[in-house]
Amino acid sequence: MVTETDPETLVAKLEDDDSETTVVDIRDPSSYAAGHIEGAVNLPASRLSLSTVDTDWGDDVVVACYVGQSSRRVASLLDSHLDADVSSLRGGFDAWDGPTDSGYDV
Repeated sequence: MVTETDPETLVAKLEDDDSETTVVDIRDPSSYAAGHIEGAVNLPASRLSLSTVDTDWGDDVVVACYVGQSSRRVASLLDSHLDADVSSLRGGFDAWDGPTDSGYDV
């Protein structure tokens, strides 16, 4: 079973210069553009396939969705294919109170 990362722990990880944490936001592109966790990679769940998974996401991958339900399923899938610690963001973007950004990831 995939673990959950609470928002406070994720903030600390992202502030740690030595951390190799990647946030994968699986929400649709318009929701991502309206606001997302600063530095997050947008990979909508509807477009997710093993060929779209980046194996260079680092040692720690946190999957975020709207409220944390879909991210648990996607995190479980990624966990079985990545050599990384994969978790789901507890409460999803709705629970996030850390740094945000807007616009599309380029």
